[in-house]
Amino acid sequence: QVQLVESGGGLVQPGGSLRLSCAASTRILRIYRMGWYRQAPGKQRELVATITSGGSTNYADSVKGRFTISRDNAKNTVYLQMNSLKPEDTAVYYCNIYDSVLGSNWGQGTQVAVSS
Repeated sequence: QVQLVESGGGLVQPGGSLRLSCAASTRILRIYRMGWYRQAPGKQRELVATITSGGSTNYADSVKGRFTISRDNAKNTVYLQMNSLKPEDTAVYYCNIYDSVLGSNWGQGTQVAVSS
């Protein structure tokens, strides 16, 4: 079982920025895919962004050009830089890692609220 600890959430005004971090309890160098998902009240969990071990990234259309996912293998951490935040970005953000050996693992989530 891999432990994932998210941090960096909070309350921000529209147009502001936040950086989320997800620290893994295992080395992530060869982890196939790491990603961020979010779940707003009353809605299903949705993909925000993923990054593979090779550095390929994928983003939801709603965040393209505003969010950037990155990984620091030396720190076993994946980041989500969120700029130009909108009220509709308000959600609990979850970190996920997927690997053929480790399976799918989720963090406990961090709340992001965008409001004036």
